[in-house]
Amino acid sequence: MRELQAQTLDNMDLERERGITIKSHAIQMNHVFNGEKYTLNLIDTPGHVDFSYEVSRSIAACEGALLIVDSTQGIQAQTISNLYQAIDHDLEIIPVMNKIDMDNAMPEMVEDQIIDLLGVDKEDIIRTSAKTGEGVADVLTAIIERIPAPKGNPDEPLQALIFDSVFNSFRGIIAYFRIMNGTIKKGDRVKFVNTGKAYDADEIGVLKLKQHPLNELSAGNVGYIISGIKSAKEVKVGDTITHTDRPCEKAIDGFENVKPMVFAGVYPVDADEYEELRNSLEKLQLNDASLFFEPESSAALGFGFRCGFLGLLHMEIIQERLDREFDMDVITTVPNVSYKAYTTSGEVLEVHNPSGLPDANHLDHIEEPYIRAQIISQAEFVGPVMKLCIDKRGTLTNQVYLTDDRVEITFSMPLGEIVFDFYDRLKSISKGYASFDYYVTDYKPAKLIRLDILLNGEMVDALSALIHFDHAYTFGKKICLKLKELIPRQQFDIAIQAAIGAKIIARETVKAVRKDVTAKCYGGDITRKRKLLEKQKKGKKRMRQVGNVEVPQSAFLAVLKMD
Repeated sequence: MRELQAQTLDNMDLERERGITIKSHAIQMNHVFNGEKYTLNLIDTPGHVDFSYEVSRSIAACEGALLIVDSTQGIQAQTISNLYQAIDHDLEIIPVMNKIDMDNAMPEMVEDQIIDLLGVDKEDIIRTSAKTGEGVADVLTAIIERIPAPKGNPDEPLQALIFDSVFNSFRGIIAYFRIMNGTIKKGDRVKFVNTGKAYDADEIGVLKLKQHPLNELSAGNVGYIISGIKSAKEVKVGDTITHTDRPCEKAIDGFENVKPMVFAGVYPVDADEYEELRNSLEKLQLNDASLFFEPESSAALGFGFRCGFLGLLHMEIIQERLDREFDMDVITTVPNVSYKAYTTSGEVLEVHNPSGLPDANHLDHIEEPYIRAQIISQAEFVGPVMKLCIDKRGTLTNQVYLTDDRVEITFSMPLGEIVFDFYDRLKSISKGYASFDYYVTDYKPAKLIRLDILLNGEMVDALSALIHFDHAYTFGKKICLKLKELIPRQQFDIAIQAAIGAKIIARETVKAVRKDVTAKCYGGDITRKRKLLEKQKKGKKRMRQVGNVEVPQSAFLAVLKMD
């Protein structure tokens, strides 16, 4: 009892602070119904669009899903997208309406929304309140009665799907799996099909509130395996576990590889920590398979990694986790999306980084990814939401009233426009009510240019950005003003310039810290003063040639947070 706490499964500090689920959590519970014992394997998944990969992996390991709708908020955009994923996998869906004890709950209205969406009967929807416990027993009964038991033959060769893994500094890598066919015993010799490596199953067991070791697990069960694996590269989510002496005929179809949406460079603040950062990212990738990274180097920041994320929230969470779990101090460059650059010789290059863009004389045109954005909002906020989307170069494709005061708006817009602050602004103009979901549709030609930032004529590649031509001037001016505030004054003038190719479009100057060298001249000929000023001028000129300008980390972060 003393370890009991609210949000038991959201055990990461970040999840508790932000009140969101970031990681899916598997847990097993026993339930007695009509005198029979049932074992239920449950997975709690996140709802935010940036963690949809967690949802897709959980769905692949399950037979059914609870569609939980908040009776104070109604159906949200991400609810619909997660629902479609579950329907694609032919899962049995049980609609559940939560928080009915709240004063502002609208059970009748939300019930109608669920009936419209799923086409179920009113009796099929379970009304619950997790706070008071009302309706929870009905949910467990519905799971037993409506969701089919897992198929699978315990006597066939072992075939188990790895759906998650976690790094433990004492035991090595712990892989979580779901057994499709066969039986696994403690001490068995097993191999991972994709990597082809064999291990001893030192410990197997099921996931309850804590890991619960067992001697045997058979088809239909969900459990964990510890086999002393130390290298993160050897465990891949979606891999199949089988016996070495009696392998299964074919591997289970794993999960499709996730496509990152947002790219950013992640560099260690201290260049000596490059290898540590690599190890930290590998361990994070075990726990978050949607993270993608590859090495890259920058003239301004040294060696680091180009990381791919599913969205801005995902990027923020990874940064936070690097700091908290691995104590890594990192600088993250301006995030951007991947573009297709067509050269005059007919080549197609995928560009994740502004510095990877070919020279203007070799470039034919650039195409940028477009998304289909679905926004569900209350009717009173339709005007501001539409204005926001149109400002972000969006075009309205559809508008449907789900109820008399809830509307679903569909826009086609460039992915690059929602990368920065779209989600935050959408939440603030709709007072937190609008929900947003998107998927990439296709690539379209775009009028994009590379905006470079120069300090004393030297380009800072970490601050380069690919940006739409119409926004280049205002964005360049903003960055220059921001850097002027943040770069410390030196003994010489620092010119901060924004440039498109060879053309300078904005400039600010950080003035030199001055020393009054003529203070000691009180009277006498003007040539005495002039001589001292000339001497100072020469010194400053020499200093400018050898002095280099350090960009503080706060400047990189401030440029990221610009609205």
